[in-house]
Amino acid sequence: MQKMQEIDTKQLQGNPFRMIGKDWMLVTAGDEEKANTMTASWGGVGVMWGKDVAFVFIRQTRYTKEFIDRQGRFSLSFPGEEYRKAMNLLGTVSGRDRDKIAESGMHVAYEDGVPYMEEADTVMICKALSATVLTMDQMLDQGIESKWYADGNIHTMYVAEIEKVMQKVEN
Repeated sequence: MQKMQEIDTKQLQGNPFRMIGKDWMLVTAGDEEKANTMTASWGGVGVMWGKDVAFVFIRQTRYTKEFIDRQGRFSLSFPGEEYRKAMNLLGTVSGRDRDKIAESGMHVAYEDGVPYMEEADTVMICKALSATVLTMDQMLDQGIESKWYADGNIHTMYVAEIEKVMQKVEN
């Protein structure tokens, strides 16, 4: 049996380029009545406005975005490779249409009222500080629009304070 233990952000283990871009993360938001999660591979961590922050990019059409906008808090969960199939499902099926979390075999847990995925090895509990809708006039590389936004489904960039980091530990 494993449980989550809070750690300081400076104790965080792992390469964020690998954790986010290659291994993927789950962005989860909502409340104890209803929560949704989505797989993401765009984002990062750093320092902004004197705070440890995470930044994530969520397309306008994503159901999870509605929960983030309503609640203002969300989690970033980092499950192991053994959950790759579940993460594929969570990234391709909409929670508007199906109970994709149940279908994935994963489970929602809560920390300070914020949902996260119980199977994660590492979790960041985040509070949104800003939301910026990307626009094509902001793009300095003209190839970005044709490659990533030809359908017009643009991202909102959320910068969020990392309120808490938790990692799994053996009992």
